[in-house]
Amino acid sequence: MATEKLDSILRNHVATDSETKGKLIGASFVVAFYTRALPGESAWRPVMQLVEQGRLKLEDDMRELVPELATMQILKGFDGDKPILEDNVNPITLWNLLTHTVGLGYDIGDPDLVKWSKAVGRTATCNDWSLEGFTTPTKFPPGEGWYYGTAIDWACQALEKITGDRLSVYVQAHIFDPLGMKDSTWWPEQLQHVTDRRVQMTYRQDDGTLQGGPAPYPIEHEIESGGSGLFTTLRDYGRFIQGFLGGELLKKETMDLMFTPQLNEQQDEMLNQVATEFHDGFKPEFPRQLRISHGIGGILNDDDCPGKRSKGSMSWSGYCNSRWVGWIDPTIGIGAAQMVFLLPYPDAVANRLWDQLERTVYSNLMAE
Repeated sequence: MATEKLDSILRNHVATDSETKGKLIGASFVVAFYTRALPGESAWRPVMQLVEQGRLKLEDDMRELVPELATMQILKGFDGDKPILEDNVNPITLWNLLTHTVGLGYDIGDPDLVKWSKAVGRTATCNDWSLEGFTTPTKFPPGEGWYYGTAIDWACQALEKITGDRLSVYVQAHIFDPLGMKDSTWWPEQLQHVTDRRVQMTYRQDDGTLQGGPAPYPIEHEIESGGSGLFTTLRDYGRFIQGFLGGELLKKETMDLMFTPQLNEQQDEMLNQVATEFHDGFKPEFPRQLRISHGIGGILNDDDCPGKRSKGSMSWSGYCNSRWVGWIDPTIGIGAAQMVFLLPYPDAVANRLWDQLERTVYSNLMAE
């Protein structure tokens, strides 16, 4: 990624005040994937490193490693306001967690999980970044569907159990330090040189204007969320994408596996049903009728997109309208990300910006 050139363009043509001009590419954003994150996205990398080393296997049942997974029940429905829960007898494999086929959702965005929480007197939510907040019933028996939620947080709990390190310690040693990512942290208050560069949360008003407001994440939290808790900068994330594409983090055969469609027919249909129903939030850069698959790390477009990315490129978006995986096109060997800090989600202006960015990148590539 030509981040220095991009920085110059932004400073000269986008920034409108002295404060913004001083921190565009180096501005610190929280990586939130409630719909993934540098560890939502980068969490696959350290976990897959453990798979390469033989310390974890994709087929391993994580219930034996992470006790909270062993007690999760299946939410079958409701009898009035009373939840109907069934014990789970299926394994919860690492593969289930990394492909979102375990059935876990995000409680704040799922009416059934909101209703279940109210019925059992639960006040914790996934926004707390706590084990209790991530502990919910599954929406179906693990392995029998596709649903997006807290699965990556639980995969990272498995990483902590295997390594004996907190997620941040392992990622610092095996991702951040090797790639020179000095602005990335789960605890921005402890990284003083980025504290004053944090971007303010903005909210689009009904008239289209933007207004600052509180950010939807906790300052103090119990665990380091593998799905939504990292603060990083565009410059650091550029280093991550370069390192991933350059083979600095994983072996080629591991990367090939991650870019291989993983789902069976039932899981694939559920994924595409969700993606079509929530098109503007899930895959606005694709035609509505374009089918997608899921690899280990993000969604894969099943066909080439004219004027845009190649077939089999990986992508994902974030709750605050950022594009964290953005796209990673292994055929051409490029990747990109867009960072904004804006609600509500999805935002039509941010989506248009993303579309224009991708088309501009590929039109210039094809012209060379």
